[in-house]
Amino acid sequence: MLAELFAVMAPVLIVAGIGYGWARSGQPYPTDFVARLVLNIGTPCLVLSTLSRTEVDIQAFGQMALACVAVTLCMGLIGLLLSRLAGYDWKVLVPAYLFPNTGNMGLPISLYAFGEAGLALGVAFFLMLSVGHFTLGMLLSGAERSWRRLLVNPIILSLCAALLVMLLELQLPRWLANTVNLLGGLSIPMMLVTLGVSLASIRLRHVGAGVLLGALRILCGAAIGWAVAVALDLPLLAQGVLVLQSAMPVAVFNYLFAVRANRSPEAVASLVMCSTLLSFVLLPLLLAWWLPAVGR
Repeated sequence: MLAELFAVMAPVLIVAGIGYGWARSGQPYPTDFVARLVLNIGTPCLVLSTLSRTEVDIQAFGQMALACVAVTLCMGLIGLLLSRLAGYDWKVLVPAYLFPNTGNMGLPISLYAFGEAGLALGVAFFLMLSVGHFTLGMLLSGAERSWRRLLVNPIILSLCAALLVMLLELQLPRWLANTVNLLGGLSIPMMLVTLGVSLASIRLRHVGAGVLLGALRILCGAAIGWAVAVALDLPLLAQGVLVLQSAMPVAVFNYLFAVRANRSPEAVASLVMCSTLLSFVLLPLLLAWWLPAVGR
C-alpha cells in the first residue's frame, strides 16, 4: 500500500518541487505566459484527448457534473458560515472554499490513482468547476467584470467542444488525435511546475488561521464529496474521484485573482500555501482508503 501511495503522490511532489526549486534559485519563469499557454491550448487539448481516448458515457459525465455542482454549493455555504465566524470578508473566504485546485493537483492524482478512466471523470469535475471559477469566481474576486470576456474564455469553449465530442460520439482523425494528445500532454507537468513556482512566490502571514481554515477546506470537501457520492449512488470509481477532487486544497488562481483585485491577497496566500502543504499529508490518507475500495 505504501508503494502504491508513493507512486501516486511522488510525481506530484517531485514535479511541483522542481518548480519550487527553480523559483527559489532565482531562475526566471514566465508564469503568466505558461498559465495562458496551459489554459488556452494545453487544457482544451487535454480535454479532447482524454474524452476521445476514454469511454465515458454521457450519463457518467452528467452525474459527475451534477455532483460537482452539489459539492460546490455546499462548500460555498460552509465558506460563508466560516467567514462570519472567523471575521473574514466573505469575498475572500467563499471563493477559496468554492474553488479547489482540481487542475494542477486534482487531474494528476486522478490519473495516477485511478488510471485513464479516473482522469476522464476528473476532467468532468474540473470542467464544471472551471466554468464557475472563470465566471463566478472572477466576478466574486473582482478580477473581472466583463461578461463578454468571460463567455469567450477558452475553458468555456473547451467544455462545449468536449460535450459535442461525447454527444455525437465523434472519432477524431488520426492526425488531429495525435496533435491534441501531444499538446494536451504538456498540461499536467506544466501545471505542477507552475504550482511549485507559485508557492515559492507566496509570502506567508496569518499562518494559524491559514492552517485551520485550510484543513477545514480539505476535510469538509472530502466529507461533502462522500455524502454527495452516496446520495447520488455513484459507482465506486466515481465516488473515489469525487471525494479526492472535492478535497483538493485552495486553488492558486484564487491568489492570482486576489492580487489582481487587491482584495486581501496575503490572507488568500496563507490559505493556498497552508492547504496545499496539508494536502500532502491528508490526501495520502484518503488514497489509502479509496485505492483498495476500487481495486487499485
